Amino acid sequence: MNSARKILTMGVTMVALASFAACGSSGSGSTSKPADTSKASGRIVFWGWGNGIKETIAAFEKANPGITVKYNNTGTAGDTQVALSNAVAAGKGIPDVTMLEDPTVQQFAIEDNLEDLSGYGADKFADDFAPGPWNKVQYDGKPYALPIDAGPEVFFYNKAVFDKAGIPEPPKTWDEYYQDAKKIRAVGSYITNNAGDKNAYQPFTAQAWQAGAHPWKVDGDKITINMTKDAGMRRYIDFQQKLIDEDLLDTKTANWSDDWNRALNDGSVASLTIGAWMPTNLESGAPDQKGNWRVAPLPQWEEGDSVSAEDGGSALVVPKKAKNKAAAWKFAEYLTHGKGAQVMADQGSFPSLKRILGSNEFTSKKNEYFGGQEVNKVLTEAANLKVSKFQYLPYNPFAQSTYGDSIGKAYMKQTTLEKAFEDYQQKLVDHGNQQGYQVNK
Repeated sequence: MNSARKILTMGVTMVALASFAACGSSGSGSTSKPADTSKASGRIVFWGWGNGIKETIAAFEKANPGITVKYNNTGTAGDTQVALSNAVAAGKGIPDVTMLEDPTVQQFAIEDNLEDLSGYGADKFADDFAPGPWNKVQYDGKPYALPIDAGPEVFFYNKAVFDKAGIPEPPKTWDEYYQDAKKIRAVGSYITNNAGDKNAYQPFTAQAWQAGAHPWKVDGDKITINMTKDAGMRRYIDFQQKLIDEDLLDTKTANWSDDWNRALNDGSVASLTIGAWMPTNLESGAPDQKGNWRVAPLPQWEEGDSVSAEDGGSALVVPKKAKNKAAAWKFAEYLTHGKGAQVMADQGSFPSLKRILGSNEFTSKKNEYFGGQEVNKVLTEAANLKVSKFQYLPYNPFAQSTYGDSIGKAYMKQTTLEKAFEDYQQKLVDHGNQQGYQVNK
């Protein structure tokens, strides 16, 4: 491997996150085969975020009395990947097991900083998980993580606002979506928000993916980046530009901000195309809209199609220099593949495990926040759709952290979206070449 790529390219300021590192393991670890996990014991340090974690840890410790878990809530996926990068670079403070967003797994695997979980039998789990999340945690044909949740992209919408705008049902095509956006704007709301910031990166990749886009192609050290001439990207750019030009998007409100929760809670943002993990976030962020929200399949580019994509999703990894790998594996397997997966699902996480997705108990559950709709049934149908192959850049964290620097200007109407993507493309090309890849446009 080119030595230039031995440095993990996070693309963000490498500020030491001492509160995380201080609680991690400091052992150098071993690359030898793991010990018999049936004898695993001791303390492990776990980094993660989200709902259901504490309940799952309690269940795990009860089932494995010889192992204790020290949980550090690392805040967000972005914070966690920066913290892990810092710990790896420092050679200390490395956790025993950590969550990563699915698209980030490959970068840490490429840099040889994660355990190949085949040695623990994870390679036998392929048929147990939904194909989308399972395929995202593979590198060089081997699993370097176990999926926690799935993120099939679906359409969440506020039925009360749609009814007010005279829209009887959710859009089946993106052309219907455009027509609905005009009706919703006429009653004082926006069909959705998009500020073009770094938090809009994952929705961008999911929506471009569904449009059939291949903005970059990775073949070993060789990468081709084509942000504006690829047919799927042209479809995505032209559609978004039309929404921007006609003031059909709330371009001031960023995802995951307080303003975003307020807009969802007062109905001024009326829908989201986002991952299946969103229901619990809506319940907590927009409590006043209880009973109004619904979920539906994604609008399609061609009527009659059933094309989906993945939006986010998280997984558990065991760092290569973790101190207590045997116990870390037991915890990772329990939370994702064992009984803990059900605990997580009961706490609102959307599962990636087929046995839960296929259970009548899960799919028939009525959700009162969504007006009694069987939400999981719609989400499971989306998870079971075939998805086309989509690659992420091996320096995906850099791509995400710098996305808003270029693309945000288009949503502020300071430039066109096409020119913004041209600028973004050049940054990705330059960065990749600096890291030792052969990157062309």
